[in-house]
Formats: sequence, C-alpha cells, structure tokens
Amino acid sequence: MTVVTRFAPSPTGALHVGNVRTALHNWLWARKHGGRFLLRIDDTDLERSKEEYVDAIRADLAWLGLAIDGEERQSARFALYEAEFEKLKAAGRVYACYETPEELDIRRKILLSRGLPPVYERKPVDAPVPEGVAPHWRFRLDHDAPIEWTDLIRGDQHFDPRTMSDPVIRRADGSWLYLLPSVIDDIAMGITHVVRGEDHVSNTATQIQMFAALGATPPHFAHEALLVGTEGKLSKRLGSLGMASLRDAGIEPIALAALLARLGTSDPVEPVTSLTPLVEHIDFARFGRAPARFDEAELALLNQKILHQTDYEAVADRLPAAITAARWHAIRPNLMAVAEAADWVNVFDGPLGPSPVDYTDRAVLAAAAAAVPAIDWSADPWHALTAAVKEATGAKGRSLFLPLRRALTGRDHGPDMAELLPLIAKDQALARLNVG
Repeated sequence: MTVVTRFAPSPTGALHVGNVRTALHNWLWARKHGGRFLLRIDDTDLERSKEEYVDAIRADLAWLGLAIDGEERQSARFALYEAEFEKLKAAGRVYACYETPEELDIRRKILLSRGLPPVYERKPVDAPVPEGVAPHWRFRLDHDAPIEWTDLIRGDQHFDPRTMSDPVIRRADGSWLYLLPSVIDDIAMGITHVVRGEDHVSNTATQIQMFAALGATPPHFAHEALLVGTEGKLSKRLGSLGMASLRDAGIEPIALAALLARLGTSDPVEPVTSLTPLVEHIDFARFGRAPARFDEAELALLNQKILHQTDYEAVADRLPAAITAARWHAIRPNLMAVAEAADWVNVFDGPLGPSPVDYTDRAVLAAAAAAVPAIDWSADPWHALTAAVKEATGAKGRSLFLPLRRALTGRDHGPDMAELLPLIAKDQALARLNVG
C-alpha cells in the first residue's frame, strides 16, 4: 500500500501555526513511508475563497520545504459531488429537511429543558412538505451500525449513532458543507491516512458511515491535540500567527518545523538543519492527548540554536556580499536571525563609530597599537596581541580584554575574538586602536 496523505486548507485566510503543524505531520508521515503528500484546496465557499490565499498557501508550504505531489481543488469537482450525492439519495441515505434555524433552535432548547440530548429528530416519511421552500439535506446515520475505529493517536474510538444528529451536508441554496465532499475526495484521491486536529473527532465519527455508504474503506485517522498558548488556553494569537509574520521576525522555516514536529509528543525538541531527522522520527504512537503548548520564546531560542550550526552555503544567498564563509562562521553564534549578519559588515570593514575610551584603558590601547605592526596577522593575531599588551602593561582579565574588544568592534560582547580579529584588516585594527 502506498501511503497517501493530504492537507486540505480553505483559502479564506492565511495559514497559521496550527494548520501548518497539520500540514507538516501529514508531509512527514508520507515521506517516512515513501508515499505521496497532496494539497487539496477546499474552496467550496466560492464567496469567501480568494485566489490570493491559494497562492499564499502554496508559497508557505514551499517556504517550509513541504513539496507537494499533486493538487486538487474542490471547486473543480462539483460534478463528482453531485453524482455521489444522487447515489446516496437513491439509496435513502440523504433526505430533504425544511426546518428553519429558528425552529431547530426552539426544538433544541425544549430537549435540553427536558434533560434530553439535543439530537435532531427525524420527521415521518409522510410529513407534509411546505410549498415554495427549498430543502437542505441531511445524511441519514445508520442507528444499527456502531461507529468504531482505532485512532493512531487516541486509540480505540466508539460512538453510538443513536446519540448523534444526522448531519446537514448541503444547504438549501445547493452549496456544500464540509463533510460529504471531503469523504468523496478522500476516496477519489486514494487517501490512506488523515491527520488532523482532535476537533474533527466527531466529524470522523459521521464520516466513517459516509465512507461505508459510498462503498469505501475509511482511511486511517490520527487526531492530534490542539495547540494552545503558553497560558494553556486556545489563543487568538495562535490563530493569527501567520508565516509572513514569522518570516519578518527572522524565523527560519526549519526552526518552525523542528518545533511543530515535536510539540505534543514525548520526544525532545532539538535543533536540526534539515527535515530528514524529523521524517525519520515521526511516530504517532509518541503523540500524547494533552494540549500542545506553543511558545514563541521557545521558537526564537530554537531558531538561534539552529543558526549557530547552519552552514554558510545554506544562507549565502541572503547575506551581504561582505559576509564571507569565514565571517559567517565567526558571527553565527551571536545571531538570532540571518538578517542580523548585516550589522557586522561595519565591524569587519568599517567605518566604525568612535567608542568612548576610559582613561584607564588608554594605556592598554596604546600598547596594543604599538604591538600591531610586529604581529603576523595571518597566524593568531589575537593571542599575540593580548600577550604583548599584558607584558607591556600588566593588564589581565576584563581590564585587558574588554578595552580591546570595545575598540576593535565597537561592542562589549560578541564572537570569539581569536576567530574574529584575523577577519578585520590589519590597518583597520591599527586605526581603531590609535585613540590619540
């Protein structure tokens, strides 16, 4: 069996971290098993669906490195939905309903007031049909067929269809709701595994019977715990945290993938520089039921750790020309985002603004300036420089190293000076040490 997964966003807005996590897990599962990952654009809502969001979805998946193996659009499949709908209608598995939302709400309140579950009550087959009212359509659940499946995350699931309302699958204007077209597409596209949030569990219970009614075997299901914010609750921030804002913040796509791949599992989040280890280790048996906490601070720290081990070749096309491979290697331990590399160009090549010099530092800098001409800059200039200054002035520790770092880089903190100093031209270094 070839594993086939799908990601099925609605193009009514930008992707956020929650549905990106779903896309990632589907992609990882397909790749682990040598299968296919399909993109299905759920654009049955023609009024709200926008082509700009379709383009953005494709762009975000590409940014994350989640290559797709095929794409379908629901708006191009209405004829298929119509044909399958007619089959279900002929088999008595869908039926027309005429209640208004107000009538349904009143009936629901009556049932609740009696201590009864608010389950939709089917009308007798000979119930009068109101004139001039277009029906909406419901799928008829088989009350004699218990609903069961083994979820890859949640384990054995059991639902009694007698406690469930027959779901509306089509509106009175003929437009489709989510449930039936999704099942029809999963069958037609050969989907073998559906990975999605636990908020879809009740949908799955209904869809299990739809698969059966259409003569198909349901795919395997994995319902993962939803993301929550650091406060432990569903967060509006998470719902609006899109890829554009993360890119603007300097987050690397691999950092986001590394975090989202492991959130909600028993595996540690680790800094990786490719998707390969994430593919190798995805295992739904290691996913838990507790909400998965997404922390932007954790993401930023992970991003920093990944940058610290990222090769020059992976970022060269995003760096200023002045930042060579050697310079990247020197400064990467001090970066939180690739864009910060530009801030180091002046440190290497100047101009460097004047740094305030304490009176007590002048002797150190004067001794350093005197020592520079005799130092072999192609060897180990930093240790040669500090040794010469220490011998000349007796300075050591912070009183030795900080004045030199501050004069040479304009900063109190930064990369290892032994690696950094050879990358600053000797005449530049001498000019910075000559404070007058």
